[in-house]
Amino acid sequence: MIINAAMSVDGKIALADGRGVRISDEADIRRVHRLRAQVDAILVGVGTVLKDDPKLTVKREYADGPDPLRIVLDSDGKTPEHAKVLDGSAPTLIVTTADCQRSFRGVEMLRTGTDEVDLHSLLDQLGSRGIRTLLVEGGSTVIWSFLHGGLADELRVFVGSAVLGGATAPTLAGGEGAATLEQAARLRLTRVERLGDGVLLEYAVVR
Repeated sequence: MIINAAMSVDGKIALADGRGVRISDEADIRRVHRLRAQVDAILVGVGTVLKDDPKLTVKREYADGPDPLRIVLDSDGKTPEHAKVLDGSAPTLIVTTADCQRSFRGVEMLRTGTDEVDLHSLLDQLGSRGIRTLLVEGGSTVIWSFLHGGLADELRVFVGSAVLGGATAPTLAGGEGAATLEQAARLRLTRVERLGDGVLLEYAVVR
């Protein structure tokens, strides 16, 4: 399972008010779409859907290949009816908790967990249906959950040449965070590449 993200030099993935900005340059956007074309599924949290309304498909001007299964973690069923992930252009799976009463037309649904989605159960069920390569694209809470839970294999981060600042601006990993250094997600740097006007960092997650 691969986590992929773009951040500013100071580790921000959005502006201080939460608005998303395009940190990736053209070279990194091409890389991301080529990566999407190689995986079985792509996953985001509902916060990303609400803020950015991504389509989560492969843009043909950047890469050839099938659109992956789109997965949205949406514990309380907050995905808007007009969201692009519900447009029918690619298969979609909305994952809620067992207590969520909302249903969505035209897409597959999975209910797992109580207060929040059970990621271990989700990954088991994806594996049983042949999903071997999962790409996680955020947001920060989702990224932290996969890293802290020891569920990720790789982390790929494009560092764009900008400093966004802002004490409240979302960073690469959010959530509760580590209480001590010993609880931090440990990484091993495997590759560094200059990409456009930024740098691509690739890490293996140490378990």
